[in-house]
Amino acid sequence: MFTRSNRWVGVVVAGVGLAALGLPFAAGADETGEIAAVRAANEKYKDVNVALAEGFIPAPPGDCVSAAAEGLPPEWGAMGIHYIHPGMLKITGAEPRVNGESTHTDFLKPAILLYEPQADGSLELVGVENLVFQNAWHAAGHDGPPVFAGRNWDTMADDSQTAGDEAHNFEPHFDQHVWAFRDNPNGALVPFNTNVTCEHHEG
Repeated sequence: MFTRSNRWVGVVVAGVGLAALGLPFAAGADETGEIAAVRAANEKYKDVNVALAEGFIPAPPGDCVSAAAEGLPPEWGAMGIHYIHPGMLKITGAEPRVNGESTHTDFLKPAILLYEPQADGSLELVGVENLVFQNAWHAAGHDGPPVFAGRNWDTMADDSQTAGDEAHNFEPHFDQHVWAFRDNPNGALVPFNTNVTCEHHEG
């Protein structure tokens, strides 16, 4: 039986040979302007087939991530299904945890797309995300986390084996969600969206 960790082995293989994009991170605009730019740049991914053609794949094991499934208050909502680009994330291994060399921070060309399953079986683009591995980020000369629209990215790292899997089987990393395609009453840059649901996910 595949575990979340060893399903990532296939992702590592799939990522070999893909162009690793080291694109600069944009800063300086106000949040509204930056999010509008992200939305305009990623409209094409409303068609999930475009994402697949460009090398995005559902992150193993293809779960739809919700707050309830993570043991968090259900009213926080969900993230949806993550479609990742292994080349942009520069994934180097999956055991014992997914690791990589990504320092990619450009939301105009994100490394992760967020889709909400619909009742008819289709997928609706709701947001985008980027993730950088802490070791790679610090090795590139950065002290603190990346910043987008004036907000520090979220820091994801497990404190202990018994503290739960806050980092979702990844090595310590920084990540940032941008809800460019679905309004979020709690803010466009927080991890979960109260207006996103996994109720129609069949995986």
